[in-house]
Amino acid sequence: MKALICPRYGSPDVLQLREVANPVPREDEVLIQIHAASLNSRDLCMLRAKPIFMRLMPGGLFRPKNKILGADFAGRVEAIGGNARLFKPGDEVFGFLPSSTGKGTFAEFVCASENLLTLKPANLTFEQAAAVPLAAMTALQGLRDKANIIPGQKVLINGASGGVGTFAVQIAKAFGAEVTAVCSTKHLELARSLGAGHVIDYTKEDFTQNGQQYDLILAANGYHPISDYLQSLKPEAILVISGGSLVTLFQAAHNAKKVSKSGSQKIYVVSLKQNQEDLIFVKELLESGKIKPVVDECSSLSKTPEAFWYFEKVHPRGKVVISMV
Repeated sequence: MKALICPRYGSPDVLQLREVANPVPREDEVLIQIHAASLNSRDLCMLRAKPIFMRLMPGGLFRPKNKILGADFAGRVEAIGGNARLFKPGDEVFGFLPSSTGKGTFAEFVCASENLLTLKPANLTFEQAAAVPLAAMTALQGLRDKANIIPGQKVLINGASGGVGTFAVQIAKAFGAEVTAVCSTKHLELARSLGAGHVIDYTKEDFTQNGQQYDLILAANGYHPISDYLQSLKPEAILVISGGSLVTLFQAAHNAKKVSKSGSQKIYVVSLKQNQEDLIFVKELLESGKIKPVVDECSSLSKTPEAFWYFEKVHPRGKVVISMV
């Protein structure tokens, strides 16, 4: 099969398209022909090994042990292991591979445990479905599990035009919240189309300085100091950090204990936990039309290095997808 290999840490230019042996499913796995995959910030961090602790996460201090990047995928089941029972050859599926699996999806085939995938939504193409799992489940777990979102709350999504942000706006709306989206000028209409009742152009207005306060803030891509976020929250409100600068993440982790002891505002950092039930829940939201993926660009496997450069420099709206067929 063809696969995009990362032989060493560095820029997207180190990536190489090679022929490698097809994987063989274990007893509890299925073999999937990948039709599409998508880029995430995690992939870029692993490629560049930045922050430095990313060298530990993929398991290679000097060179990556898992030489195929990629986590999200959508494709068709080709074969099943002896103990696999949930799927059969021909099923169209989608899912997400945690880094702990040591496997990547920028390839024509991959083997995955059954509990890492579910049937692809019938109303989505493979390219659309591949844009969903990591970003949508991160938004869901941040809003529902960390923040306990309820109808009627005033919710602000910072970084509303990115992968996690576009899903966060829609999921918050689906839960009955009054949503304010923060993004750049060119993405304001996108945010409105996804269900945001209010939009703030961060190039013209700093939401942390306008006096408005919210029940919940999800920072999908924010670089504000934690203190600025907190002054934009009501008493007893919740801040969820799912992305942003390393400084912001460290501040959030440091302040979470201190804030929680006060019994007032709370800070949480959300890191996606693989959960088949959540993937199925997201699938149902997609099939009902309550949420939809936003695909900025679709590239071929051979053009993945260019897609990485685009992802890094442009900060696309929604997701960048890689098509294998």
